[in-house]
Amino acid sequence: MSDVHNPYDHGHGHDGPPTEHEILERALRELLIEKGVFPADALRKSYENSNLRGHEPAARIVARMWVDPEFKALALRDTRAAAEQRGIDVGMFDLDIMENTPQLHHVVVCTLCSCFHSQVVGDAPHWYKEREYRSRVAVNPRAVLAECGTEIADDVDVRVVDSTAEVRFMVMPERPAGTEHMSEEQLAGLITQDSLIGVTRLAPPILSDTA
Repeated sequence: MSDVHNPYDHGHGHDGPPTEHEILERALRELLIEKGVFPADALRKSYENSNLRGHEPAARIVARMWVDPEFKALALRDTRAAAEQRGIDVGMFDLDIMENTPQLHHVVVCTLCSCFHSQVVGDAPHWYKEREYRSRVAVNPRAVLAECGTEIADDVDVRVVDSTAEVRFMVMPERPAGTEHMSEEQLAGLITQDSLIGVTRLAPPILSDTA
């Protein structure tokens, strides 16, 4: 994870034996290509685009939601239409946005095979694919979030949203205090992939001393 110690990140790279997720992903990819659902070249370009963008498209959507109530309402109702308004291609998988509030905190997981909306939110972090995260956050999300440095008060409801092969989710994190005079571009720069998954909250920006 980006700003906190992540107990689920074991430092795995691309060396060594493939993970369970990588085996499933490869099998599904080969099956879809074999059945002619989409050509191999289209899939390759999709991966290249997601690698290039990271989570920047999702950050742009959230920043706009923070400053534009009408856009926010559209994005919560129809994320694809809202994204197209901003020139963002959601791709083949549907995407739903879950709003975090002072009373409700969402965290995203895929308990089956770690589905993730890479087209908009960037490549899934390795810890997201691990069995430990996928199994534990679904059963005891408060404990997992606490281990990641995110303490959730008892009076705040924690809701786990489970992505599927058809619909993937991302979180609209709460807008940090002290950002009232920041531009939309500056706001987008504050948003981390971890906050879009819901494992962290966004801290207020550190203001430089202009005195």
